[in-house]
Amino acid sequence: MKQEYAYWIALAHLPRMKNVRKNELIVRFFEEKLSIIDFFHCEKSKWERLFFLDENEIELLIGAKNELANHSFLVEDLLEQGYDFVPITSPDYSPIMKNNLKQSHSPPLIYTKGNKQIMKENSIAIVGSRDAKNVSLEFTDSVAKTASKDYKVVVSGFAKGVDKQALDSAIKYRGQSIIVLPQGITTFKSGFKKYYKQIVDGDVLVLSTFFPKATWNVQFAMARNPIIYGLAKEIYVAESSEKGGTWSGVIDGLRKGRSIFVRVPLSTEKNANNILIQKGAIPVDNQGQKIDNYSAKEITSSVVNELSLAFEDIDSKIIKLLSTGAFTSKEIIERLKIDWTTRKLTNYLKKNKNIEVLKKTSTMKFAIKRKQEIQQSLFQ
Repeated sequence: MKQEYAYWIALAHLPRMKNVRKNELIVRFFEEKLSIIDFFHCEKSKWERLFFLDENEIELLIGAKNELANHSFLVEDLLEQGYDFVPITSPDYSPIMKNNLKQSHSPPLIYTKGNKQIMKENSIAIVGSRDAKNVSLEFTDSVAKTASKDYKVVVSGFAKGVDKQALDSAIKYRGQSIIVLPQGITTFKSGFKKYYKQIVDGDVLVLSTFFPKATWNVQFAMARNPIIYGLAKEIYVAESSEKGGTWSGVIDGLRKGRSIFVRVPLSTEKNANNILIQKGAIPVDNQGQKIDNYSAKEITSSVVNELSLAFEDIDSKIIKLLSTGAFTSKEIIERLKIDWTTRKLTNYLKKNKNIEVLKKTSTMKFAIKRKQEIQQSLFQ
């Protein structure tokens, strides 16, 4: 198996090829009783005939083959440092994630350090705002305490706020945790030092789906969220705003029929928790216990219209577009075909913490904030 890891790296990180297509190829070469090594060394005619690869895909595979020697050195280095490779075909791969993300979105390869068996245990994710209020952090602590008592693994994305509280509480109550990184696993050196004891004791598993040496960026932080939701059997929402990763993740989960538990907000709170409950989430109290016969307060139509943005996950599309350069509100509307006025989008972009206004031009343009500023806002 060890000699195959370089090939798994090559396939998992093929550029411009979605996971659904990569997984289709994996299923196909297993049907043909071929190993991944056999697949990479097929003749071009066989790639076309058995795998229906087009010219562009064949070119990508040929390019990936040229990197196999480098990947082999990387594999040796990572194994010596105690990292593990878990291909989607491995018995160690999370069955929960396979069931939740299906063939369309399951990552073909994950990198881990720690107790891999944690991925097979019952698990929960506690999600919410990075700027969560104290009541949300207390809720997170209570749910993590109950989960730890019930031998359920707590999945965390290691962002500040609810994510970090979930991890800290699971450790405090001697539970088990999975840390899902928004970066390559080898760049988490300070984290490995901090959680060394928990990793050695088998209580913390560190996991990444990105190239091992990849550094943090906004797109990785957003791409990590579906993995967090995917690794969890149950999802608890401490606090959600009307946009962003928590909201879009919950909406996606509700559409797929997943059971999602949302904390009932105080009357003085301004968040989207009640809206999520209206849309089918299960209301729970501050200890995470289900509340029967709860009726969420009426939400005005204007607020609902504002929140319709998240249904289409436009926020992530805007971030992805701006990662390629700076654009005006009009250009963004035209490229993404958003049914908004220029003024409305401009106001929305000005409020987004990950986006900055460029004032060097006469026409206002928007771009991704500088990496250091975003890192500071997310991780401190």
